[in-house]
Amino acid sequence: MSEILDNILGLLLLEGSYEIAEEAEGFFVSIDTKDAGRLIGARGEFLESLQLIVNQIMSRNLEDKSSEFKRVILDVSDWRKQKEEELTQRAKEWGQQVLDSGQDLELEPMSAWQRRVIHMVVGEMKGIETESLGEGRDRHIVVKPKSLSKAKSAKSK
Repeated sequence: MSEILDNILGLLLLEGSYEIAEEAEGFFVSIDTKDAGRLIGARGEFLESLQLIVNQIMSRNLEDKSSEFKRVILDVSDWRKQKEEELTQRAKEWGQQVLDSGQDLELEPMSAWQRRVIHMVVGEMKGIETESLGEGRDRHIVVKPKSLSKAKSAKSK
């Protein structure tokens, strides 16, 4: 993987360093560069695209081998980590807002990994649930009170 990262960063003419940590869920790559904004892009879109490319290259490299594919997660200058922490806090606030108001709350479109954070945080809260709606760039989450029929059927099981 180091060779792949070296090549990509070199092609982008970016100077910096990176660390790779292998865990059960996959490889976590932390990239540190003075030009982080260029690597992250608007709302993290370039970083997501770069991560997709790295994962596709890694997947292709494993097709001939018997090794199991492990997902690669990229972070630049702790941007993703900070974004996850921010999303976690906001998800709790949105969940509480729905609990207090009893009204659905439709969130702005966001990327798959960001929606996943919201689903996980709200999923731990009682009395509310999430649903993803829309397609492509318009895919977004609705946080809503759990319907009584679902709650009753879950209790009867």
